[in-house]
Amino acid sequence: MDFDAIVVGSGISGGWAAKELAEAGLKVLMIERGREINHQQDYATEWKMPWDMPFRGEGDSDLYDAEYAVQKRNRHFTEFTQPHFVNDAQNPYQTGEGTDFTWFRSYQLGGRSLTWGRQCYRWSDYDFMANARDGHGTDWPIRYADLAPWYDKVESFIGVSGAKEGLKQLPDGQFQPPMALNVVEQHVREAIAKRWPERCVTIGRTANLTEAKPDEARNACQNRSICARGCSFGAYFSTQSSTLPAAMKTGNLTVITDAVVEKLAYDPATRRVTAVHYLDTKTRTRKQASARLVFLNAGAFNSVHILLNSAQAGMENGLANGSGVLGTHIMDHANTLAAAAIMPGFEMHTTFGNRPTGVVLARYRNMDVMDGVGHTRGFSFQGGALQSTWTQGNRMAGIGADYKETLRRPGPWRMVLASFADCVPRASNRLTLDRTKTDPNGLPQLKIDFAFGKEELAALAQAKAEASEMLTAAGGKVLFGSDRPGAGGAAIHEMGGARMGHDPASSVLNKWSQAHEVANLFVTDGAQMSSSACQNPSLTYMALTARAAHAAVSMLREGKI
Repeated sequence: MDFDAIVVGSGISGGWAAKELAEAGLKVLMIERGREINHQQDYATEWKMPWDMPFRGEGDSDLYDAEYAVQKRNRHFTEFTQPHFVNDAQNPYQTGEGTDFTWFRSYQLGGRSLTWGRQCYRWSDYDFMANARDGHGTDWPIRYADLAPWYDKVESFIGVSGAKEGLKQLPDGQFQPPMALNVVEQHVREAIAKRWPERCVTIGRTANLTEAKPDEARNACQNRSICARGCSFGAYFSTQSSTLPAAMKTGNLTVITDAVVEKLAYDPATRRVTAVHYLDTKTRTRKQASARLVFLNAGAFNSVHILLNSAQAGMENGLANGSGVLGTHIMDHANTLAAAAIMPGFEMHTTFGNRPTGVVLARYRNMDVMDGVGHTRGFSFQGGALQSTWTQGNRMAGIGADYKETLRRPGPWRMVLASFADCVPRASNRLTLDRTKTDPNGLPQLKIDFAFGKEELAALAQAKAEASEMLTAAGGKVLFGSDRPGAGGAAIHEMGGARMGHDPASSVLNKWSQAHEVANLFVTDGAQMSSSACQNPSLTYMALTARAAHAAVSMLREGKI
């Protein structure tokens, strides 16, 4: 064997897999399809000002229309962050009839750990028991108690700032001191709690340090809120700032970039993956590497793509797909702007700095009592209060000195609540390979079939009504709201496709994120998810990865793999 373990992908979960396996003493190869980006050295736009950029930060609209048609719809995509997103023309995919799915991707060392929103929320047993409770999907083979110590481990290492609230549906974690609510958010928190004591508005739990980690050369957040450019302070969690240095410190990690994994070779006699085949995109040569363990962390849809493309005799429908469910039951949160309101009476207050997180209003429906209208799952809100700046002049009439002086003063406050609804797992939401169309690397393109259903639409309708009611109760003047979800993928929380479950006949992975049919194969990115909950999933990916790596090392040492 060339290595003890191969990790495919270097993003949020791939970095954790590499760190845990290397620290356990295994010789690890990390394969990344994108370019190398070195911490601090290669964040090309981090320190630039708008006047340093050819298009003042707005970007070349003609170029974006031609080559970034999907990525330009991402709220984090600007001229400053463009280098951290894929070129859509070079990375095509297909969608089925009636499907609108925006697949936002970052192909480089660190993957989307450089561009993610950093929101870190634990799941509870309301989430892990949801499928068993209402009959959608397949039951998770784990519960909160199985993951709690791994949440502890991950939060303590990456650094998560947040406030402890004692909520059963949003368990507290190992937090650094929280960032502060602004005056309007604090007012809204108190007004909602007074009328609805079960509804809690709290500061967003975010992987931005409020206290430095000097042993890891990571400094506290500078409140610039330009995280997606890359952060030389190491103040937010990324592969580059956190897990990669830890893995490299062991001397056990080898990293290959510009290498697109095409397929996994499988030996039916031993029921093991024997090699990882990849294309060196710089030399255009095909290569392979072998290991005793393989961890797929290429991103949910890309990991499924690799498994589907690894079909061979005896596994004609894809590797580890004896159940036939590989590629099915994909999910993304149904997400929309539920309500936006003017919040009068706070004009004498303002803030300084750019806090890199907002607020979250935790789920409160369909917990101990089923009280959702037309839906059995949950929804939560994220958002915050913002004050108008000089840019309010874009829509104001006026001219002259008095007009300019007006724009020097902070404007009125607004409060927004965006809803995130649990996405029910459905067999019809699925990934397949379109072998009639190939990408520039000669691989079949992925085809996405996806639609939200009546449950998600009902949840968003209730969320819209209640967001408006809450902001009005807090003294706001509601301007608008929506109960229509954005395109699939808009929440950037795509997951599923290689789900975890008890039964090999209805799932791809067991409780250790290990393929039922391939003992040395683990899938620990979003593909393993059996349900979506209504909170951000990245913290759960990391905890599941750390847990799976520990189990895999134990199995290896016991001769079970």
